[in-house]
Amino acid sequence: MNVLELIERSSARLEKAGVSFGHGTTNAFDEAAWLVLWRLGGPLDALDDVAEQLLSAEQCAAVEALVDQRIATRQPAAYLTGEAWLQGVPFFVDARTIVPRSLIAEVMCEGTLDAWLEARQEAGPETDGARTPRVLDLCTGNGSLAVLAALCWPQAQVEGTDLSAEALAVAQRNVQRHALEARVTLRQGDGLAAARGPYDLILCNPPYVNRASMQTLPPEYRAEPALALDGGLDGMDFVRPLLAQAAAHLRPGGVLVLEIGHERAHFEAAFPTLSPLWLSTSVGDDQVLLLTREDLAS
Repeated sequence: MNVLELIERSSARLEKAGVSFGHGTTNAFDEAAWLVLWRLGGPLDALDDVAEQLLSAEQCAAVEALVDQRIATRQPAAYLTGEAWLQGVPFFVDARTIVPRSLIAEVMCEGTLDAWLEARQEAGPETDGARTPRVLDLCTGNGSLAVLAALCWPQAQVEGTDLSAEALAVAQRNVQRHALEARVTLRQGDGLAAARGPYDLILCNPPYVNRASMQTLPPEYRAEPALALDGGLDGMDFVRPLLAQAAAHLRPGGVLVLEIGHERAHFEAAFPTLSPLWLSTSVGDDQVLLLTREDLAS
């Protein structure tokens, strides 16, 4: 049996077992490819290079055992491999944090936010030292957005905050993994309590899943820390104080970029006077929004 054949067989097993995806992959074939290539120590992004490689019985058995574990435990594959990729960048992950998948990573890496940061950099020292843009990743989790912000904007100083000390321990590993200790600072605190602003940009992928949806999540999502997912009755428990306080933590002209997933209806019901800019992502134009300091202050 070759690598591609083993992936196809593993994909069929995952499909038949009815496992859920969404933690780095969206379908059975991609998940099977990830598990097979990781278990074999192959390149995760170069299947074509190894697809025809023949495998020993021992290699096949090792892969089968990993697929068995994925099916039996319903753990996200990233927890089994200890690694997840976001925008082509690898991150360590375990059950102390949710698996990195924020759509904010797309708008950062595709350049959607560059104009705001460049304007701050060019503004000059007369605007409170804005030549060094300051970015806050609120609810940083495993630190993936903080790391990506530092990689996207080499001129920026980045802070990541989270209520969970366990999550911050994972984030610190990722900051060190990408050698960003000099530019990414991590702090523990509830909401904006640990922030040391003012900032030019606040990124936030908060707990936003509404209570009814929390009760129907597949096992793979229930394996993640509920603290990072549960947004209360309408999903807005964290968002309400954030929007009330964010303007005080932003420089003039600064912006907040907020992910709310499938909760747009609840967001608009909770904040009927706000008119955010909805940012385009691979899953639509209604899951990530942008608010300026002036929007928030008014």
